[in-house]
Amino acid sequence: MNRKKGWVTPLSVLICLIHILPFYILITTSFKAMDDLSSKWMFPGYLYLDNFINAWYDAKLGIAFKNNLIVAVTSIVFIVIVGSIAAYPLSRRQTKWNKFIYMLFISALIVPPLTSLVPLYKFMVDLGGMNQYWGIILLHISFHLPMTIFLYTGFISTIPKELDEAGMIDGAGHFGLFYRIILPLLKPITATVVILHGVSVWNDFQFSLFFLQKPELRTVTVALSSFFGEDGNKVGWVAAGSFMGALPMIVIYLFLQRYFITGLSAGAIKG
Repeated sequence: MNRKKGWVTPLSVLICLIHILPFYILITTSFKAMDDLSSKWMFPGYLYLDNFINAWYDAKLGIAFKNNLIVAVTSIVFIVIVGSIAAYPLSRRQTKWNKFIYMLFISALIVPPLTSLVPLYKFMVDLGGMNQYWGIILLHISFHLPMTIFLYTGFISTIPKELDEAGMIDGAGHFGLFYRIILPLLKPITATVVILHGVSVWNDFQFSLFFLQKPELRTVTVALSSFFGEDGNKVGWVAAGSFMGALPMIVIYLFLQRYFITGLSAGAIKG
């Protein structure tokens, strides 16, 4: 038994290194000059900030960050609101119809987004959603709702039904019961949803590339992809831009990390 436990620490360290090393290489590349041919494993002995300046102005990252914020924040707000409201009756009322709807949402998780890209493109053209914020926001909401409902349904199942009964006795309606009693208890799973789907929406490339084609609507990932082309690859600029693009999600995770594991484990186990 002790031998088995002895493998836990080295394995944990190895897993951490696997995840940290790419980020370390990203940082070393960000601060290296274009003509610096030293090993990517070595941190430069000088401070070179031109990569950040060039990436910011050449890729117009200021506009790209604005586009990312509009799409990501709006999508996450609607994902949280719609997902939590939909999960509440699915969790509390175990009818055949609700079970069917729940399984329908769960089955949508196995559909890869790329398989539906062509019909989605035609649908968005017909709908007039091309190069529109609301079009890509609607797509993000649709694709992230199944997992959100799965997590919220599992987490709400861990909340005692006696709280609902007490609220009903006090005269609270279904919506009042949800917003006054249930919603405040959903902070851990909400933090999990914000982190999981926030990172996914923020780092999205495929939808942004196809549905936001105007230069002024480019997101960070699409803007940085312009540095790769036939004329050469500006790796230092891409690394610097990627580092700046990752900072908002890192900050959000640091603020919400204490809720993340609690919400994810509770939502997944019961779901």
